[in-house]
Amino acid sequence: TNLAAAVEAVRGTRIAVGAQNVSWAAEGAFTGEISGPMIRSIGATHVIIGHSERRQYFCETDETVLRRTQAALESALTPIVCVGERLEERESQRTEEVLAQQCRNGIEGLTLEQFARIIIAYEPVWAIGTGRTATPDIAADAHRAIRTQIRHCFGAAAAEAVRILYGGSVKPDNAKALMAQPEIDGVLVGGASLEPKSFASIVNFQ
Repeated sequence: TNLAAAVEAVRGTRIAVGAQNVSWAAEGAFTGEISGPMIRSIGATHVIIGHSERRQYFCETDETVLRRTQAALESALTPIVCVGERLEERESQRTEEVLAQQCRNGIEGLTLEQFARIIIAYEPVWAIGTGRTATPDIAADAHRAIRTQIRHCFGAAAAEAVRILYGGSVKPDNAKALMAQPEIDGVLVGGASLEPKSFASIVNFQ
């Protein structure tokens, strides 16, 4: 990967570099995987876990998300744990149920101390690369549902403190409205991050 080059490029700045996946094993014969110690050794500090594409194309489950999250924490990495519902789940009004299940299965095995070190990202799968966009109100409702489940698992203080990002087709023209929602603590930018001007517009939204 180009992680090492990215780390060097931003050295001395406030920019952190993260990987897109991490193995649940620190060592061993797991061809094609990258371990937490490997990621950490080149200076990266964050890792995305459970991204919708990993769940869809690589059979990622809530259980493997938990294992990868634990492995990342053991390597002093900050996990960005992704959750989100598919179109059919949203249309059948199961959004809160799905988010609760993913949160419960994917993070409940953590200790309170471990949970305090993670970031959660809400990815409405139906709004990623489809041209459909979750309105700020829809996104905020989902974030509230996630915080409610976290409150059940770890208590009110943890639910209030955790950072929850929104990651569904974030663009320059919707970043400001999304970030105006008190429940949304940041954004997980996908395709727009490949265009420097678009990404800069999102980062510096007015």
